[in-house]
Amino acid sequence: MRKHQELRVWQQAMDLVEQIYQITSLFPDDERFGLTSQMRRAAVSIPSNISEGAARGSDKDFIRFLFIARGSLSEIETQLLIAQRLSYIQDVSITIELIHKVSGLLGGLIRNLQSR
Repeated sequence: MRKHQELRVWQQAMDLVEQIYQITSLFPDDERFGLTSQMRRAAVSIPSNISEGAARGSDKDFIRFLFIARGSLSEIETQLLIAQRLSYIQDVSITIELIHKVSGLLGGLIRNLQSR
């Protein structure tokens, strides 16, 4: 396994991608190129940026990619709440909980790398 695959934050972000794909599969067909596509792209961006940052040669680069991942995570949270307001989904609590968990892990990793 490569370094990024050993990171708990990457593993949890991958779980979030699965949840987002499952949730968006229930959205109306007319959202396929709208909210569904946006949510899936943002979700995939999170573990992708974590892995890309981990592959970079410096902590500074890694931190920059972790901040990008955190931005995508925030985007997902907002889009999830929009989907709930539009009544595409009812209960977002489990996914919001995972989002907060990933956010905490990202923050912890960023702080750890900044303190080196």
